[in-house]
Order: sequence, then C-alpha cells, then structure tokens
Amino acid sequence: MKFLKKFLTEQCPTCKKTLVTPKVSSFCGGIVKSCPDGHYKKEYHPALETYIETE
Repeated sequence: MKFLKKFLTEQCPTCKKTLVTPKVSSFCGGIVKSCPDGHYKKEYHPALETYIETE
C-alpha cells in the first residue's frame, strides 16, 4: 500500500512536503493545492480541464 500512496500524493518539487487543500465552499469550481511553506501552488480549472502550476 505504501507503494500506491507514493503515486497518489502530490508533493512540492522544492521541499518534498505534501500539498494541502484549504477548506473552501463546494460551490467553487476550482481546486487549489499548495505547499505549506508557500513554494508551490497547483490550481485545477474545470473549464480548461487542466492544472496550472505556479512556483
């Protein structure tokens, strides 16, 4: 199971910490995942059906 967990968790490329998702309203269309230290941010946009990564 640890093998699968490695592929399913997303990590910051700088510090290798797990990305966190803040608690937001379920009516919001996008999903934002970010590094706890602020190095990296990954946003999912449903209209574009893609992720936008920001460092």
